[in-house]
Amino acid sequence: MGVVHGDISGKGANAGFLIDSYKNMLLIRRVEEKIAELYSEREMRCPVHLSIGQEAVAVGVCMNLSKEDTVFSNHRAHSHYIAKGGDINRMLAELYGKAEGCSKGRGGSMHLIDLSANFIGATPIVGGTIPLTAGSALASKFQNKNNVSVAFFGDSAVEEGVFSETVNFSSLHKLNVLFICENNLYSVLTPLKDRQPQREIFKIAQGHDILACQADGNDVLKVCEAAKEALRHIKSGKGPVLIECMTYRWLEHCGPNDDVNLGYRTEEEVIEWKKKDPIKMLKEKMIKEKIIGNDLLEKIELEILDKVNNAVKFAKNSPFPEKESLSKHVYAE
Repeated sequence: MGVVHGDISGKGANAGFLIDSYKNMLLIRRVEEKIAELYSEREMRCPVHLSIGQEAVAVGVCMNLSKEDTVFSNHRAHSHYIAKGGDINRMLAELYGKAEGCSKGRGGSMHLIDLSANFIGATPIVGGTIPLTAGSALASKFQNKNNVSVAFFGDSAVEEGVFSETVNFSSLHKLNVLFICENNLYSVLTPLKDRQPQREIFKIAQGHDILACQADGNDVLKVCEAAKEALRHIKSGKGPVLIECMTYRWLEHCGPNDDVNLGYRTEEEVIEWKKKDPIKMLKEKMIKEKIIGNDLLEKIELEILDKVNNAVKFAKNSPFPEKESLSKHVYAE
């Protein structure tokens, strides 16, 4: 999942960048579809929060990051982990609770950690990693490093006091923090309009005197362009940036199923958002501009499916942690 540089705007976007963006989003989609397919086997004994429909945010941001940049995530972490260069073999092994998992089988889906990719960690506590991101950026500042710390979080996290506290602190000290709000309009079953006043989330950040904007979270090029500009601003010493990415999750809040039957959103709404499928939109753009043909599309699909199937085999065949290691790799008094 290498970082790709070059012109990423509109028709000028280079072919290599577009194809890599497509591959990265498709890999995330196929991994999560495989998780959904296998979850009913009850061998993954942890909750899973899937990002199907939201892949453009993770990829659009992480395609701009270097290995030295750090990422913090939340309960819906698979896409961020993969986009930052995480190992899908180790990620799936973690979901199966295996010793070869990226958190050595201790964390499951919501506690992914991979220091080799500078994916510092994910936690299910809403807003919990936002201040950790600022702490990471503060440490880098003390060490005279110019890397960036990125926080991915959902729209409900801005309702936590720690969000405003952290944005305020980061603004005051001009920390190298990129705040990415994935606004998918719902907190579990409660729509945004029933939880927050009628205003854009990015304007909250502007109130703390930081650069903030809103982007189409289903268009990987628009997310990537916004992230590129944000990183340029941050690394020039001008302080943190927040990007509110408007997107939508297709499946239930937690689990592998559709949930229209629950009545908190309509089938018509889901259908309308599926028309904005970020992978399909990029694929159609590349076909229209004669960047990619059916042969290469089929080859990419087969390569990714093979990679995902091999990751599943690796995870299922990996050993569980030894009982003697129960107290290792965890914090204990």
